[in-house]
Amino acid sequence: MRILSKKILREFWARHPRAEVPLQVWFDTVRDASWKGPEDIRRRFGKTADFIRDNRVIFDIGGNKYRLIAYIGYRHSIVYIKFVGTHAEYDEIDPGTVG
Repeated sequence: MRILSKKILREFWARHPRAEVPLQVWFDTVRDASWKGPEDIRRRFGKTADFIRDNRVIFDIGGNKYRLIAYIGYRHSIVYIKFVGTHAEYDEIDPGTVG
C-alpha cells in the first residue's frame, strides 16, 4: 500500500518519542500489505482496527496509547492518514470528519 504521508507520523513522534517504534511498525506493516477490502485489514490487525464510514479505519497503536485514523483507497492501494494522536487527543475529535 502507498501511505500518504509518513511526514505526519514523523512530526507526531518528534513530539511523542515513545510513539516512534509502534508507528514505524504500523507503517512497515501497512506499506508491505496488499489490501483488497476490510477483511484483509481485519485479518492482520484483528480487534485493533475499527471500521467507520467512508472507508475510514481507526487503528489502536502502541497498546492503545495512540490512535491513527486512515482513509483506505482499496482500488488504488492508497492509505491516507487523516489523524494520529494520543488516546486523549482522539477523544476530542470526530473520527468521521477529522482530516
